[in-house]
Amino acid sequence: MFDFGRAIVITGHYGSGKTNIAVNLALDCAGLGESVCVVDMDIVNPYFRTADFRRLFERYNIRLAAPQFANTNLDIPSLCIDMEALLNNYDRVILDVGGDDSGALALGQYAALLNIRGYDMLYVVNKYRYLTHNPDEAVGLLRDIEQASGLMASGIINCSNLGEDTTAEDVESSRDFAEQCARTAGIPVVFTAAKRGLKVEESYPVDVYVRPFWEEN
Repeated sequence: MFDFGRAIVITGHYGSGKTNIAVNLALDCAGLGESVCVVDMDIVNPYFRTADFRRLFERYNIRLAAPQFANTNLDIPSLCIDMEALLNNYDRVILDVGGDDSGALALGQYAALLNIRGYDMLYVVNKYRYLTHNPDEAVGLLRDIEQASGLMASGIINCSNLGEDTTAEDVESSRDFAEQCARTAGIPVVFTAAKRGLKVEESYPVDVYVRPFWEEN
């Protein structure tokens, strides 16, 4: 497993794959015997949320801390989460944060605590998503997220994919893009994620739990 701190903040653009990364990391940490809590802080996007995986998490004894109105049609969720208690009581706290600077504003209320206790903020990039087709666009969004949250990214996760159409070649050809993002941002690429069945060498194999809402039926 990776050498991350107790608090892991996962952020990135809409559709980058950040929630799927958060789910996989939570399951892998739990599989290593760690006590895990996932905090659903994606108050912006109603379709891709860790709150959708409550039953999955329960099977692996993973706690889900979600806004009071997660998975409802209310626009203003309540973020009454005792982050200090979570950091004291769990081996790993994974925060799935909204996909732009507006979503990162919710994270900002915990910035002072996280800066004291320590954290890793990992920025998920997807070469194939709109608005992040080039490294400058991707890093520009990262800077907006950092400014809004009051936290600094420590690494980049390459989760470049085309959904069900993704091939191993698509993943391999995205590595240079991720490295360019990393050089521009001045932080390392911590791993490239790839669907487990693709068998991409030197990658973090993930299972696909998050699917577009239009594919669920």
